[in-house]
Amino acid sequence: MALLNFLKKKKQVKEKKEDVKKEIKPQKISKIKKPYFDAAGRILISPHISEKGTFIRKQDQYIFRVAPKANKTEIKKAVESLYGVDVLSVNTVKIPKKKRRLGRTSGFKKGYKKAIIKIKENQKIDIFPK
Repeated sequence: MALLNFLKKKKQVKEKKEDVKKEIKPQKISKIKKPYFDAAGRILISPHISEKGTFIRKQDQYIFRVAPKANKTEIKKAVESLYGVDVLSVNTVKIPKKKRRLGRTSGFKKGYKKAIIKIKENQKIDIFPK
């Protein structure tokens, strides 16, 4: 029966490993809430500077290019945390991709999503820092 002793040793080693696993319990790690400032950079891509954008700035509205999957509440939180203003409303527009040609080759100009943000009166967002 000396031939079967190695099987007994393997069983004993497995039992010891299982006992060790039972004794060690993983501790719960509390999640630290980070400010929304970190996510704002991923949601707001850039201010959208155009002729219309400069005209509606007088009405306390600003235009931003945003991430395609961002929703209105995420955009509102991102603007409030990044610029420190009170947002009254957010309107979003998806601009579709457009077909472009250069000689024989044809391709597409990228589409994007933009958000028109209305803020409280007498508040400003400094898009062009001095």
